[in-house]
Amino acid sequence: MSELRSRALLERLIGFATVSRDSNLELIEYVRDYLHDLGVDCELIYNAERTKANLLATVGPRVAGGIVLSGHTDVVPVDGQAWTVEPFRLSEADGKLFGRGTADMKGYLASVLAAVPMFLASPLRRPVHLAFSYDEEVGCLGVRGLLEVLPQRIPAPAMCLIGEPTELKPVLGHKGKLAMRCHVRGAACHSAYAPYGVNAIEQAARLINRLGDIGTTLARPNLHDTRFDPAFSTVQVGVIQGGTALNIVPADCRFDFEIRALPDFSPQVVVDELQDYAEQTLLPLMQAVDSNTAIRFEKISAYPGLATPADSAAAQLLAHLCGNDEFSTVAFGTEGGLFDQVGIPSVVCGPGSMDQGHKPDEFVSVEQMAACDRLMDRLAAYLSDNEHP
Repeated sequence: MSELRSRALLERLIGFATVSRDSNLELIEYVRDYLHDLGVDCELIYNAERTKANLLATVGPRVAGGIVLSGHTDVVPVDGQAWTVEPFRLSEADGKLFGRGTADMKGYLASVLAAVPMFLASPLRRPVHLAFSYDEEVGCLGVRGLLEVLPQRIPAPAMCLIGEPTELKPVLGHKGKLAMRCHVRGAACHSAYAPYGVNAIEQAARLINRLGDIGTTLARPNLHDTRFDPAFSTVQVGVIQGGTALNIVPADCRFDFEIRALPDFSPQVVVDELQDYAEQTLLPLMQAVDSNTAIRFEKISAYPGLATPADSAAAQLLAHLCGNDEFSTVAFGTEGGLFDQVGIPSVVCGPGSMDQGHKPDEFVSVEQMAACDRLMDRLAAYLSDNEHP
């Protein structure tokens, strides 16, 4: 195999420890300088604190019909994971490139950046737009600031290619997500007098049980969409905290839950049903004991699902680039639904597999990276072809 075009850039990107809780500016500024050295202007779109930034750049003519190549620069933590290699230094063994973010999704970013000289040398009739974001891993937060300014910055693109790891298989859809927090405020007392207090944990348990009932309803066969796995919208409680000592009736309990929703299902329906149950059934009984008791719901994060039609121009272009029209979906979320919401048809395709993402000894194969580099070559040829409008 010839030398991997994107390897050197991947090595540089992995060296930046862009865990979501930290700044991504060192990486973003490196990418900015790399592009400037090639003669490509770019813009940084900062967060309010100017500790993180998105990057937007265009290669080629500033006309409509270009392709957005989108990816996030943040990675998940390595804390508590048993890595056998240094997570923030690229290493190679047995045809695999190891490091945090190699699959999710700095491999794709490296391939995009390595292709820029080739894009510049090609007679592009339509542009390539680079859109790199921050804080995707904590709720697709950063890209929203980029999307706010995008219509004023670039002519309307034909498609956005989200480079999340799909083993370079063409993906047209994923579920949306709504993450919620429920706070239950009860009334404390000595546990010997439990009936005179309001046990916040017990009330939270009733709410959690109700969520389980809602999840069972959502799993009914008539609500299935077989394009997805699982084929139905799901509800899950992931965190619960409450109580101080066994002999104290707990005054506070908090739990976090999420809804992973099929694209045609509004996850707010689940929240509304749970809130109605809280207000109509639980709160009257709680407040009959103590008027200061309460149940409060708070949104943590949310992003929409994606369901790009298989007969759309975006899907057909993706099939052309992949050499494969066996479209599928993924279980995890992406920024694609947000691009789609602002009118940019979106698809998902990138090197590596999410089977390796978020795990110790994360890797992407050399073969996958080489294949992604070739996909970029096909994209340049497509955008340079006079036969394509």
